[in-house]
Order: sequence, then C-alpha cells, then structure tokens
Amino acid sequence: MSRDRQYSLRQHKDCFVADFFAMASPCELHLQMSSKEGARKIAEKVCDEVWRIEDKYSRYNSDSVCSKVNASAGSAVSIDNETFLLLTFASQCFHLSDGLFDISSGVLRQAWNFDGGSHIPTQAQIDILLPMIGWDKIEFDQHQVTLLKNMELDFGGIGKEYAVDKAMNIVTQYTDCAALVNLGGDLACSGTRTDNLPWQVGVECPGGNDDALMVVSLNRGALATSGDAKRFLERGSIRYSHILDATTGWPVANPPRSMTVAADTCMEAGVLATLSMLQGCDAEIFLENQQVQHWAIW
Repeated sequence: MSRDRQYSLRQHKDCFVADFFAMASPCELHLQMSSKEGARKIAEKVCDEVWRIEDKYSRYNSDSVCSKVNASAGSAVSIDNETFLLLTFASQCFHLSDGLFDISSGVLRQAWNFDGGSHIPTQAQIDILLPMIGWDKIEFDQHQVTLLKNMELDFGGIGKEYAVDKAMNIVTQYTDCAALVNLGGDLACSGTRTDNLPWQVGVECPGGNDDALMVVSLNRGALATSGDAKRFLERGSIRYSHILDATTGWPVANPPRSMTVAADTCMEAGVLATLSMLQGCDAEIFLENQQVQHWAIW
C-alpha cells in the first residue's frame, strides 16, 4: 500500500465497504462477507491494483507509460504486454467507430476546457490541433509504440473501465462472496447479493444534482455511464458535452445528457456508452441495433 494513499473500511448493513480515491473519483468496494480481516486483505489488493493502473497510464503522472510515450517526440518507446493489449483494444474501438473514438484526440484539451464555463474555442484553434490526431498515424506492436512528433495518447477513455475489470478479477480470485467495485460510477459486480437480490445502483443526475436520478438493479456484469453531468460548457441555450468527435474536434451535436450501458465487462460497457454518445441524437438507435441494455437521459 502506497504511503500517501489510504482507504477506510466500514461496515454498512451486510457488507464491508472500502472507501478510497482514485482516478479523480471517489471509489468503493462492497464485499458481502462476514470476515473483516478477509475484507481488509481483499480491499488492500484491490486498492493497490487500481492505483497501479492509475500510476501507469495517467497523463498527469510524469513517470507513467502514457507520459513517456507522449514525450517521445517521434521515437519508439518500449511497451509491455499489458500496454500492447490496451493499445490493441483502443485500435479496435477506433475502427469500430469509423474514427470517432480515438485515444490520440486528447490533444484537443489544449483548446477545450470543460469546466462548466462558457468559453468556446475558435475553429482556428481547433484546426491547429487536428493534424496531431489520428490513430492510423500510430505504429505499435508487442514491443514498442511510435507516435509522430506532437501527438499524444490519452487512456482516460478506457483506463477507469479497465481498472474496474482488473479489480473485479482480483476479488473473484479471493472470494466467491457477492462483491461490487465502483470507480466513480463505472462499476461491476460478481453476482447477486444474499437471497438472490440484485445490487441497487444509483445513476447520477446529469443536471448536477447530488441525488441519484434513477436506480438500476444489477444482478451480474458491469455498468458504465457517459454524460455531461460534470464536464460541459454552456453558452446561451447550447450545452456542449465533453464527448468530442475526433474527426472534427468539436463536441457531438445533440447527444443524450447521459447514457448508461450494461455489459459483461466494464470495458465493453464503457466503450458502448461512449460510442452511443458519439452518435448524437441516434444514440439509442445505435444501442438498440446492438441489442444492448441501456438507460438514456435526454
């Protein structure tokens, strides 16, 4: 356990709950087990794994794989198998979305700051950045990755969901008790609770209200939500979502305020939620065509 990172363990009804902070989000691990010591051991392993992934792939950590790749200035950077698999997943997302989902589009943050304000960048500011975007410009294999000079990767679109799945894998290695991992609203559970009851999960109100707008019953699998509850801009009557079209550099027009998707894994749920938002007003049609269970808030 890192010295500067802590978690707390409390008992809530029939669960032990570990509270911690990671990836700029409040996080929880719910374990429906009777042994506090057993819950503590699992909580330590889960927290360490989530923090490991954060340290390894955060663009805010100067020692991360992400930062080293972004600072490479066109030179090849050695990668391990875990990073290769994440890049492979990102490549699949890029091609499935016809280029709309692109983890090289993080450079657009130089123009966009979704802080709830009203500052909208000019087309000229965006045009400067567009040549620095394009997954098809990136070369990688099992051993190394090469970006063009001034290009960057940003794992923010898949990192949290990846951490949820890895955390759940750890839980199921050590216990068959019902468990739920929640990293800032992206979550997964191992199965139903005692007496075959589902987990009751609140989905945040996109209007900024701290109260849950709706409750979803989850028996098994994962949920991920994409929306503008916290990251947006407003000018006049127009609300600009932080979901950006990588091909234009602009927010997608007329997306739902929030889209929650259920899937077997959190990575799958997260990508489907984001891909649906990238369809704008056709978000629900996209998911219906995929036969994916979802909840939209417009």
